[in-house]
Amino acid sequence: MSNKKILILPGDGIGNEVMSEVLKIINWMEKTKSISFDISERLVGGTAYDKEGDSISDETMQVALDVDAVLFGAVGGSRWDNVEREKRPEAALLRLRKDLDLFANLRPAVVLDALAEASSLKTHLVKGLDILIVRELTSGVYFGQPRGISKISETESKAIDTQVYSTSEIKRVSKVAFDLAKLRSNKVSSAEKSNVMETGLLWRNVVTDLHEKEYTSVDLEHILADNCAMQLVRNPKQFDVILTDNLFGDLLSDTAAMLTGSLGMLPSASLGPVKENGTRAAMYEPVHGSAPDIAGQSKANPLAMILSFAMMLKYSFNMQEDSQLVEKAVQNVLLKGLRTADIADSANKIISTKEMGDAVIEELKILSGN
Repeated sequence: MSNKKILILPGDGIGNEVMSEVLKIINWMEKTKSISFDISERLVGGTAYDKEGDSISDETMQVALDVDAVLFGAVGGSRWDNVEREKRPEAALLRLRKDLDLFANLRPAVVLDALAEASSLKTHLVKGLDILIVRELTSGVYFGQPRGISKISETESKAIDTQVYSTSEIKRVSKVAFDLAKLRSNKVSSAEKSNVMETGLLWRNVVTDLHEKEYTSVDLEHILADNCAMQLVRNPKQFDVILTDNLFGDLLSDTAAMLTGSLGMLPSASLGPVKENGTRAAMYEPVHGSAPDIAGQSKANPLAMILSFAMMLKYSFNMQEDSQLVEKAVQNVLLKGLRTADIADSANKIISTKEMGDAVIEELKILSGN
């Protein structure tokens, strides 16, 4: 099999710790499965700012443009709170998303049976939960112009953030949601605020028109974003694919994440448009942040990072069986009661970041006979 070019961006805080466990899996796969990965590793986030003067250098950005996929850890921390906005750790994420045109963010919220009781909701509400949130990622209020803070008077300032969406931006992310729904339970819930926002009204109209022209076989419902948030904690299993914009997707995906019990369990994928050669730019990252309060203590849960790698195998390299193998290994580790502190209760054995990674490797060996 041809080399698969991956850019590794561990980032800040626990990013390096969880990424190390993925690199062990990559190494195991190369040794046992005749698969070659061409790995590049660069700095990003606050670490990059400290050493290179920016949260992502032009050189790193060029590498990201040249590889098949980017595997991203986490960025940020209070030590960079006073850095100018355009060079803060989070600015690296925004640039990667924009320059790679990663317009579709896929955030699964899956509750494994072994972790159903870890949710803050009652077990019967979340057991068997399998939601996919498709969030538009390169437009909306995070990128709209004009934006900024200006002085009105000595005692008064004014801040402006602009929400902007075009028909084509809404249409392309909606296509992703409908296509994925066909492979799942065939239902899309489109969340916006058409009752009070012009962008919400355009969103509803574009989604409706696309559905009528190309996706009548898929069930579509429109739901106001605030009601969607309420329904996620009231009856989450009513949803299959939730389609939404950048701002509401940010909020709804974190709400859905906590239904699973821990941010440390949830992966994500960000996909660009399909190119003429059939490939697409893509970045994979765990939903959790850099968690500087536990960085360096080997307490971090690496499973979201490992599951992000499994998504990479699936969406970027069409390695369905290997993706499922990694997912199954994670499930088996949890069924054996092994837990990092974030998902543990009194009945579980708490293990370190490294021990969790080692446990996944052992399960991979058992499942594959290697």
